[in-house]
Amino acid sequence: MTMTTTATLILAGDIGGTHSRLAIFREDSGRLRLMLEKTYLSREHANLDGIVDLFLRERSVENGNLTQPPAAVTTACFGIAGPVLHGRVNASNLAWVVDARELSHSTGIERVWLINDLAAHASGVDDLEAGDLVTLNAGQAAEGNAALIAAGTGLGEAGMFWDGARRHAFASEGGHADFAPRNELEAGLYTYLMNKYVHVSGERVLSGPGLKNIYDFLRDSARENEPAWLKDAMSAASDPAALISQHGLEGKAAICERAVEIFAGAYGSEAGNLALRMLAVGGVFLSGGIAAKILPKLRQGDFLEAFIEKGRMRTLLAQIPIKVITNDRVGLIGAARYALTMQTEAARPGDPMKMRFASHD
Repeated sequence: MTMTTTATLILAGDIGGTHSRLAIFREDSGRLRLMLEKTYLSREHANLDGIVDLFLRERSVENGNLTQPPAAVTTACFGIAGPVLHGRVNASNLAWVVDARELSHSTGIERVWLINDLAAHASGVDDLEAGDLVTLNAGQAAEGNAALIAAGTGLGEAGMFWDGARRHAFASEGGHADFAPRNELEAGLYTYLMNKYVHVSGERVLSGPGLKNIYDFLRDSARENEPAWLKDAMSAASDPAALISQHGLEGKAAICERAVEIFAGAYGSEAGNLALRMLAVGGVFLSGGIAAKILPKLRQGDFLEAFIEKGRMRTLLAQIPIKVITNDRVGLIGAARYALTMQTEAARPGDPMKMRFASHD
């Protein structure tokens, strides 16, 4: 008699202020296989429930990969920017309140987990292939905690706790902690931003809007000149940060070059701060949209020197591996991995955390 088993299908989501990316993964002997992926404009929908419902209705068999009906998806996990508390989150860049229990009820998905978007990225690190990573510092890899930092629309940070056998991702809101200037130039930037925002977080510098803040500081303080052609281009740009990084990398405008250099140094410094806070001897990973785009600048000396220049901790930090994640699906992969891990743990008899999983926390 031949036994047949139904593959576990997992709905994963990487939910941002601009785009909501949903995907279905199939678990195959512990590995995750991407079956279907779609992207939606977040602000065109009133809530996440509507996007999930639309995605499930739009599912279709593609190249024979999906044979199960939509009802076969009984497990889901969504990474969302913002602090997730008791299965509920006020999305940072959307007018959405997302609740795991309500989402489970409205979509018919039995098990739903919500996690911070950076916790999702961190959960996906161990599923990446070698080609998904670019090494900035080889260091000396050791068993222990690791950390992840991501500059993009905002600045996110997460930790990966080593329990002696594997790593467990956990969220933080470290990107909203105070920006720490290292020199006179950055002190001037801090004062400039304090007059504009009152509280100057790391995110005010290390993000897409943060790169534009650095540019504005250089221009308004007359430290760099803004050519007329660039002023016109900036006024017309839908994404000023992308324009600054492009011209900075191509050497087309000194103000853009310097802005990207300041950004890279500040990024290295904050990554080093995070490494110290987490004692991340297992490595520091850079995710998000910006790192991969400014990789040539990160490979130059400013980033690494700012990372390791922490006084008596310099020797320790020089040994920490630093890698840039170039796979933009890491958030989806991590959400799927988190769901699979939680489902497996919850199924263990007598698991003391079982009630937590059952309650979608």
